[in-house]
Amino acid sequence: MSESRFSAEGFTPTDNPMKTGIRGLCPRCQMGHLFSGFLKLAPRCEVCGLDYSFADPADGPAFFAMTIAAVPALAFGVWFQMAFGLPLWVHIFITLPLTVLSCMALLRPLKGWLVCSQFFHRAEEGSIDFDWHAQAKLTKQQTGQKPGGA
Repeated sequence: MSESRFSAEGFTPTDNPMKTGIRGLCPRCQMGHLFSGFLKLAPRCEVCGLDYSFADPADGPAFFAMTIAAVPALAFGVWFQMAFGLPLWVHIFITLPLTVLSCMALLRPLKGWLVCSQFFHRAEEGSIDFDWHAQAKLTKQQTGQKPGGA
């Protein structure tokens, strides 16, 4: 990744990706918007021009939202059932929408946080360093260790 992606004249990159991401702001200038829709990332920041193509939070926001919302939703559903002894169809109209809405409320802030964290930590697609592996293999052979062994 080039250094120019992270620095721009007159802008101070975020030092708190969680705060910046939850607010849905650009991680480089903290003034532009990160989203162009509810969950759709904008192509670039309208203030500093940062290209958001580097960002790929994948399924992270959905995983965290479901994980965070599942425990309270389950606790509510169990309490609701034990306290009132209601039929199953009542849970479909009360507990299920509560669970879905709580997950949806978490998706945007979590996605913003993960995108800003990728920028902050300069995350990029992984690659294999063949030169390092070749040097490590050579070193092991020189010291008498078996390649691939400890």
